Amino acid sequence: MRKFGLIGYPLKHSFSKKYFSGKFEKENIQDCQYDLFEIDQIDKFPALIDADNSLEGINVTIPYKEQVIPYLDELDPGCKAIGAVNCIHIKGDKLKGYNTDYIGFKASLEKWLDGSRPKALILGTGGASKAVKQALLDLNLPFQMVSRKSHKESGFITYDDLKTDPNILEEYPLIINTTPLGTFPNTEEMPDIPVDNINENHWVYDLVYNPEKTFLMKTLELKGAKVKNGLEMLELQAEAAWEIWNK
Repeated sequence: MRKFGLIGYPLKHSFSKKYFSGKFEKENIQDCQYDLFEIDQIDKFPALIDADNSLEGINVTIPYKEQVIPYLDELDPGCKAIGAVNCIHIKGDKLKGYNTDYIGFKASLEKWLDGSRPKALILGTGGASKAVKQALLDLNLPFQMVSRKSHKESGFITYDDLKTDPNILEEYPLIINTTPLGTFPNTEEMPDIPVDNINENHWVYDLVYNPEKTFLMKTLELKGAKVKNGLEMLELQAEAAWEIWNK
């Protein structure tokens, strides 16, 4: 039996298990299973790997996309540039990290923008934001990162900056939410951006996919913005992970 799985905390509403279990059934992929490994501390990761030598691939989600890196033997060059891992290939006793979030997001965003070239605001500074940042760099789309706390030395701005300077949202019409705010069951949450400054010129890409239309998407759509959730990105990154595990 070939085994794959997901580490993170918590994992109550995981996309990955449902997706891969459905893929195995639909495509008649035999002798494969996908499990959830909910670990409350990353230092439990080595014991998980040692406990089952039939594990071939692991996906990584919040909050371990950066924390898992010291436990790996090698990073794919592109993944090293991003600084976050969401896919691990296990071959023998060697663990190699990849970032398929980057692959999924870049392909999905490029298709959605359909030739448009808006400047982007990246909401959040965690592991997912690093993949988004690299995709925007490679697409030559200027961006600004937004954090809850001031990181002037890093060039980040804060949500308070968005409220005090309405020109920022005008200059950066593409808003990309990389935070988990709005994820089920906390569906009435959203990043603290000034809604009244949103209009039909804005694009809102929310990496959250559950619910299908997040509170952020619904709120900004009412102001005229074009909106998209993260489901297509997740499907594309999952397929990229499957290719890595089978090459």
